Amino acid sequence: MSNEYRHVLVAVDLTKDSHKVLERAMQIADRNEAKLSIMHTLEPLGFAYGGDIPMDLTSIQDQLDEHAKQRLAEIADSHVARENQHVVVGMPDTEIHRFSEENDVDLIVVGSHGRHGFALLLGSTSTGVLHGAQCDVLAVRVGAKSEE
Repeated sequence: MSNEYRHVLVAVDLTKDSHKVLERAMQIADRNEAKLSIMHTLEPLGFAYGGDIPMDLTSIQDQLDEHAKQRLAEIADSHVARENQHVVVGMPDTEIHRFSEENDVDLIVVGSHGRHGFALLLGSTSTGVLHGAQCDVLAVRVGAKSEE
């Protein structure tokens, strides 16, 4: 009984593969009668451009944030309550760890593109999540076989 999951977090990138990752997380959450949360992390614009842009990016960041929330809702609304849908700004692995620790998550589910070689096995976000996680991490294989 003690190894049952109580709170499953699925971290998605909002691509078409997000549905597959959510589906796997839902199966586990249902089996364990666990709470299911879903999150997407937006990297801050200033970070992407090295902070050298001489303009206020707040309104653009807000638009990106709003778009991400709408896209997340399209993916998750029929399965995850709105209050358990989260869009955060930051570095994905850092934010996933922070959310997990603050919300007693005991399983993180992420998508993983099966590339070649161990370094590429999970992709940078999945690898970062795995290395710093204080709980179990499930990497769900995504991406069409023809892409490899």
